[in-house]
Parts: sequence; structure tokens; C-alpha cells
Amino acid sequence: MRIVQGWERLASADRGAAVALGNFDGVHIGHRQVISAAAAAAAAAAAAAAAAAAVAHARGAPLGVISFEPHPRRFFQPDAEPFRLMTPGQLAQALGEMGVDILYLLPFDERMAGMSDEDFARDVLATGLGVSHVAVGFDITFGKGRSGDPEALAKYGLAFGFTVSIVDQIGDGEAGKYSSSAVREALAEGRPERAAAILGRPFAIEGLVQRGAQLGRQLGFPTANVLLGDYLVPRLGVYATRTRLADGRLVDGVASIGRNPTTGEVAPRLEVWLFDFDEDIYGQIIETKLIGWIRPEEKFDGLEALTAQVMADARAAKAILKA
Repeated sequence: MRIVQGWERLASADRGAAVALGNFDGVHIGHRQVISAAAAAAAAAAAAAAAAAAVAHARGAPLGVISFEPHPRRFFQPDAEPFRLMTPGQLAQALGEMGVDILYLLPFDERMAGMSDEDFARDVLATGLGVSHVAVGFDITFGKGRSGDPEALAKYGLAFGFTVSIVDQIGDGEAGKYSSSAVREALAEGRPERAAAILGRPFAIEGLVQRGAQLGRQLGFPTANVLLGDYLVPRLGVYATRTRLADGRLVDGVASIGRNPTTGEVAPRLEVWLFDFDEDIYGQIIETKLIGWIRPEEKFDGLEALTAQVMADARAAKAILKA
């Protein structure tokens, strides 16, 4: 998969895609339906090209996804609390696994923020990217002041030469609509299983392993520490986890997301104890999936009580991960 950071003066190979348009933070099940609609349009274009050329493997439209960096919410609310569900790297990984050919990470800046919906459709989608098809969710808005909606996009498509598909609302018995907001709510409530049900996979925090005070190692449970950065902060507490190491190995563990109230307050961070693992991974990028909730963060009366609770948490995590 190629990552294209911009929409002007593109190579011909990066133009003409059938695209899904949105922010796609989390790439949840609803997002995947929109991407599937774009994929169907790309496949139809390939079939039409093959029929016209009488060649079985003729190239049709590539499958693309349009997202924005930074997230528009961060642009308009620079001082807002962290809210992201994934990094751009995780976004690219998830889309690549879905067979996306091109990820367009468009810069969301003053120029983009000031475009009317018609300007965006004409200048970015039609002229800049040369899209052949745009798939969107039923509730998308775009353009300055969120003036554009799916029906407006379909109208612009007729005028500027691309087709449009609109994907209906999708949800379940608990949430009428799958959304990134619903994922954030589930994580804030300490419900990683619910977040995973909306995402279609566990929520995962990716980051660089930092060198800490190494108190956990002294107490018998060495932890890999990762700062949360711009991730949404889940409910502070203890989770059963599964961590992907830099070399691709998966290691079960138990993690605390919290402020270390017993040993000294810090900014919220992830501290994961990887079971049956004793290797130096400082400076490496790991990705830790939150599999199950164990308990809220607590302050203990000393290190002995803390250690006893961590060992109990480890037993609880192993039971969850074995289930």
C-alpha cells in the first residue's frame, strides 16, 4: 500500500482511485462497510476494463482511502484532551490488511479548513485526486462549516465526473450506530470488550518503550512503559493484554493504565508486565491490545500490598486470556 500525503500534482498512478472518504479513526465496523463499498466500485471498474480490453487481468481503479492529518478535531480544538484511537501507522496497517492500495493522508490546514463543500469536491476530489468513485457514510459532513452532506456530494459527483455511493447506518442492539465516539465511550467506561465489538478487533496502544525507575523489576514484575501521547486515555485501571513486539511475536500480559498513585503521581501511561518474558526492549515500538478489564486503579498502603495485588491481577489476566 502506498501513502500519499497531499492531493496536488500527483503521479498518474496515484490518481483515478475509487475512494472511501472519512476520518476513519479506529477503522471500526462501520468504517469497514464504507471501505467495502469503495472496494466494490474498484472491482467493478476492473471488470469493466477487462471486458473492454478482453484481458483477464486488466487494471481498473485502485482502491483508496482518504483521511486527514492532523485529525480535524485536533485542528479546530488544539487544546482538547487526547482522543485518538490509533496512530497514522496503525491506520495504514489496518487499511493495508484490508487490501487498500493507496492511503491519502491529506493535510488538514487553514487552506483545507477554509474550503467550501463544492471547492473540496471540485478541487481536491475531482481535479487533485481525479477520483472515479467516492464512498461515504450516511452521516458524513464536509467543507467549511460542515456544509456538505452525502446528497450534496452526489450532486457534485454528477457535475465533476465521479460516482458516489452512500452506506447506510450500521449498529447492533446496544448502539444503533457504530462510531468512533461509541468506542471512546466504551474505553472511558473500562469496557474494552465492548470497544472490540465495535472495532472488530481489540483496541491497541502503540508506542516506544521508555526506561522508567525499574521499580517493577525490583519487585518481581518488570514492566514495559509506554506514554499515551494523543491516544484517548481509557479508564484508569488494570487490563489483561496481548502485546505485539517489534519482531511480530505476541506476548500475553497484564497492564496498568494509570498515574502510579502508590509510588508517585505521573501522567497517565501504560505499564505492561509481559508474562514469561525477560528481554531488553527499551527503545522498541510495541503494540498492546486491551483484551479484558480487571479492576480500577487503586492506591495501596506500601509496596508489599501493591506487589500482592499485582500478582493477583496477573492470575486474573491469565484466566481472561485463556478463556
